[in-house]
Amino acid sequence: MDESQRDQRYQQTRQALRAMKRILTHFRVLMDDELRPQGVTTAQMQVLFAVRNTPGSSGAQLARSCYITPQTTQALLKHLEEAGFIVRGKDPVNDRIVTARITPAGERLVQSVEKTVRGLQAGLWQGVTDSELTRFNALLERCLCNLDIADESAGGCR
Repeated sequence: MDESQRDQRYQQTRQALRAMKRILTHFRVLMDDELRPQGVTTAQMQVLFAVRNTPGSSGAQLARSCYITPQTTQALLKHLEEAGFIVRGKDPVNDRIVTARITPAGERLVQSVEKTVRGLQAGLWQGVTDSELTRFNALLERCLCNLDIADESAGGCR
């Protein structure tokens, strides 16, 4: 690859990174706008979904699954608990660990938000075929592998 080709590839990769950042930022703004009337943020919902999907998880486990710091997780959990969307209690095996479980109110919120998310996602992927989306997901997984942060539950790196 000559200097011109390297420069062109560099420009293309920068353009792709900027586009991904713009998409994520704009999608987050749309989500927060939709969630604001319900009194929650996208970050709080991310944690609530994690609590729902892994009931009884500790704050540290939730932090890892949400890719946020334990301190941020604790602040988000506090708000969710005060709002009545989760309950926290001691781990039955280790009473130093505080766990979280979703409440019926939290479950209703999750179900409502899932409808909102589906609508926003449908708008985002409008005009993109299933095969294009499959290919795009494969490319993103390859990039994650290149950064050594692939999701092992998704099959890891090959």
